[in-house]
Amino acid sequence: MKPVILVVDDDSAIGELLSDVLSAHVFDVLLCQTGSDALAVAAQRTDISLVLLDMILPDTNGLLVLQQLQRSRPDLPVVMLTGLGSESDVVVGLEMGADDYIAKPFGMLEMVARIKAVLRRCAAPRPSEDEKEIIRIGCLEVNQLEHKVSVGGSEVVLTLKEYELLRKFLQHPGIVFSRDKLLNDIWGYEF
Repeated sequence: MKPVILVVDDDSAIGELLSDVLSAHVFDVLLCQTGSDALAVAAQRTDISLVLLDMILPDTNGLLVLQQLQRSRPDLPVVMLTGLGSESDVVVGLEMGADDYIAKPFGMLEMVARIKAVLRRCAAPRPSEDEKEIIRIGCLEVNQLEHKVSVGGSEVVLTLKEYELLRKFLQHPGIVFSRDKLLNDIWGYEF
């Protein structure tokens, strides 16, 4: 199945050019000229793989569209594709959460390569805090696959419940848990 790219640009000529180039590189392309249309399409189409988003749109600012996409579709990568190419514009776009930023004018092959790179990065499974193999804090190391704990390289023997408590605290630093929450999460509700 081809990746679907949502192109959001108010210039129909640029949109058509992008559509032609991306289609030639085995992408399906959806075109929108306004931010509100793009948000509506992104809400309806769950098969969208990536959004190419212009910063200047007739009905809104591209950064506002980016923020709304992040709230509604947090795993959907967004690449800013815009004429605003100053260093501060790039920094703002990336700081706001864009996965990449391409300033116009740009090379078509470079754009396609950047899109493919973002799609590869986003397709790679990201382990959650619960799934990271090793948690390290200072000289403390917890290997979650082997259920081993070491401090300064020396193994510490813990019971299963001690291990689970330590792991819970390390995965949620700075969080205070009630006694009932810990009993429920570690020992189970029946206990």
